[in-house]
Amino acid sequence: MKTSSPRLIIVTRPSPVEALMQRHGTKSQAKFYLESRKQRFDTVAALDASVQAGLAVALAAVPQDWRRVRVDRAELDRFVFRPDDAVMVIGQDGLVANVAKYLDGQLCIGVNPDPKSWDGVLCRHAPTRVSALLRWITVRDPAQAGFTLQPRPLVVGEREDGQKLYALNELYIGHRTHQSARYTITVTGEGPTRTERHSSSGVIVCTGTGATGWARSIARQRAVPVELPGPTDSKLAFFVREPFPSVATGVDLDGGALLLGQKLTITSEMSEGGVIFGDGIEGDAVDFLSGQSVVVRVADRALQLVVAG
Repeated sequence: MKTSSPRLIIVTRPSPVEALMQRHGTKSQAKFYLESRKQRFDTVAALDASVQAGLAVALAAVPQDWRRVRVDRAELDRFVFRPDDAVMVIGQDGLVANVAKYLDGQLCIGVNPDPKSWDGVLCRHAPTRVSALLRWITVRDPAQAGFTLQPRPLVVGEREDGQKLYALNELYIGHRTHQSARYTITVTGEGPTRTERHSSSGVIVCTGTGATGWARSIARQRAVPVELPGPTDSKLAFFVREPFPSVATGVDLDGGALLLGQKLTITSEMSEGGVIFGDGIEGDAVDFLSGQSVVVRVADRALQLVVAG
């Protein structure tokens, strides 16, 4: 039975007003900017106050003798997580996806500081539950009711040179500007190998967590007959965005499921602008230029999300 407290990594992002002040310098300038465009600063300020109040409650629940580090979302790609860290994400659901790609087995708690504004699919816990959550992750006794771990599979893309990019929601493979991307796509594993040369707006490969976001929008818009994976399924779904039929490119291999053990291999034919990025973070992209390839599959690790038992 685990009894010692871990180092707690607290992940946040700027509050609504803080984000405006980063852009405009002062609160008064931010207010002028919004109101000059017929938007109410009071609405943003009310959301900010609610978020800050929830954040304060969550932070106050962390025992004073615990080792803690607070990390902003913009610092995640430079932060070194330790294997025995515990991670508490306070904010919107997307913040969990932002941090998940950097974790490998660490426990992750999602706290929603403003349930009236945010859904709380991944950030499920109220700030008032933080004390109980921290007690649970310290002891982690199966006999202690209240919480459990829900593994959320990740997707991984591995370049031919060994570079790997993980994502909790989805990987995007295509052109940086989302204009025409040229590549060859191949599905291998269960059943016959399928391959096709494409010109499209890129490929989205989603997990069960990401199936409620970007991929769901694509599936609904195009009515693609692909069964989206559930949150804990070791299964992926892929969608080709706007494939273009021509004498050199096809449109038949435009979507499908990837079961555990199946692989999607994409080989770039883009002389410039080709990228791979995860969970919408374009600043943390991997180049994908002519002759380079990527193999996409279910990752061999999952986000260890703490949920109500």
